[in-house]
Amino acid sequence: MSHFTAIAIEIKNGDLLKQALESLGYPVTENTLVRGYLGNTDKAEYVIPMPNGYDIGFRKIGDRYELVADMWGLALNVDDFLGEVLQQYATRVVLQSASEQGFTVENQELLEDGNMRIVVGRWA
Repeated sequence: MSHFTAIAIEIKNGDLLKQALESLGYPVTENTLVRGYLGNTDKAEYVIPMPNGYDIGFRKIGDRYELVADMWGLALNVDDFLGEVLQQYATRVVLQSASEQGFTVENQELLEDGNMRIVVGRWA
């Protein structure tokens, strides 16, 4: 019996997801197995191998990703983890979109309340 749980998330770009995870200090392996209880595994496009053998994976379902993990063995708060990942991902989406539209980043700062402020501009 599998203990794996999948959580749908609003992430579409795998490259930006990987960048977000790595910027948070997580090592990421691609296209491998997510490990769980009693050696159970599940496949995912991006996997964070954890020292206790309960990995965190992100697999693509349709046009979005979902987090897949054996929640019983995770040694972290999933809500806090996803909050950090989504903030880093959103920052990268904004920066990529701004660049594609000809904007340059004039200022980027993490505010005391945890929000990210990004100021972009371009010459008209």
